Amino acid sequence: MSHVLVLGAGVSGMAAARLARSRGLSVTIYDRNPGPDPIVEGFAVAFGEWDHLLLRGIDLVITSPGFSERSAPIVETLESGVPLVGEIEYAWSHLKSPVIAVTGTNGKTTVTEVTSAMLESSGLQAPAVGNIGDPLSDHAGEIHDVLVVEVSSFQLRFSDTFHPVAAAITNVALDHLDWHGSAYSYREAKARIFANQTGDDLLVYVSDDPGATQMVTTARSQLYPVSGLSLPPGGGGVDGDVIRVIGAAVDIRMLHSSDPIHVSNIACAAALAIRLGATPEGVAAAAMAYRPGEHRRRVVAESHGVVWVDDSKATNPHAALASIRSFGPVVLIAGGLDKGLDVMPLADEPNVRVLIGIGDAGPALVERAGSRGRLAERLETAVAIAGREAVAGDTVLLAPGCASFDQFESYAERGRRYVDLVVELTGGGSP
Repeated sequence: MSHVLVLGAGVSGMAAARLARSRGLSVTIYDRNPGPDPIVEGFAVAFGEWDHLLLRGIDLVITSPGFSERSAPIVETLESGVPLVGEIEYAWSHLKSPVIAVTGTNGKTTVTEVTSAMLESSGLQAPAVGNIGDPLSDHAGEIHDVLVVEVSSFQLRFSDTFHPVAAAITNVALDHLDWHGSAYSYREAKARIFANQTGDDLLVYVSDDPGATQMVTTARSQLYPVSGLSLPPGGGGVDGDVIRVIGAAVDIRMLHSSDPIHVSNIACAAALAIRLGATPEGVAAAAMAYRPGEHRRRVVAESHGVVWVDDSKATNPHAALASIRSFGPVVLIAGGLDKGLDVMPLADEPNVRVLIGIGDAGPALVERAGSRGRLAERLETAVAIAGREAVAGDTVLLAPGCASFDQFESYAERGRRYVDLVVELTGGGSP
């Protein structure tokens, strides 16, 4: 019997473990965080500090995204010669359905959700899985018309044969350097989404983004550019008040947002969905019905002419800058763990009237902002300061540009706390 070691007892790790067990393999799980029980779902789990002896007798290691490529378990596995794959790669080898894959520094969740909705609106079975929800391993062996998979750079890093018939790159900006170690490694991981594609496969990319445009030059796929600003030759995008993509037309005035980034995401999803059988009617209906998830530029309250917006999902400078630039005068709440990225450009944006710094990166941002800077450290203080500083016409924007883990469990927890504080301060509505 072959022996498998799974790194991580989280959602994706447990899914990979279940899949390996269903294939008749012996499975051991390692997780750094101590658990209440050494047996989880019938699996033996080793907790605590990593020990290279865990590799003895192991034929395959399956890693979860929580282990960076520079972590001891990964480095020592590679040095040992034991084959190492990510959960996405392992699941891929057992799939019975074609795959659409979506990646990007920002926007990949929206594109994945909308693509799935467009296909479902057209009468097809197309669940959205991967980084967005259920792990891909939980769908191995199932038969669907298509699986729409959100894949992060972490998940792509240890994939070798993963081969989506259609894929999309929304944008490529520096992120997660603390995990990958370098900009080169980050970009190389992203590029694995099309590494196994051929001329029969589709690769959609947002031509408004220089990073995505540069990356796809090495692809062998059929390239299809989309834009939220124009109608690129041979691609899809904006034609007056309409998004036109391969025979489908969507009225921009009927969308949740006419922001060019949202428009490009819709165009991206439409191209993917149509390629796998979506109808023009299904594309338009899903696009107009779509509403973004929580903590993604959501208006929390409007009070005395001030709009309060939660964009806690903006966990890197690229996303935060895009958010800032989509509003007028901004009272910006920013900071947290910078993940090795340069967050200083947030303080240089001309429409940031006041910058309120929180978390580890807060003091440096406030110093960079000069007379516009206010140091809060914690979110509770930041919201109180914003309430005093904001005037009619301002947008108070939580767009941290950083990870949340210095003060919160996740960006979602940070966003929920922000919403609670704003509702408490304003009453949550218009006067």
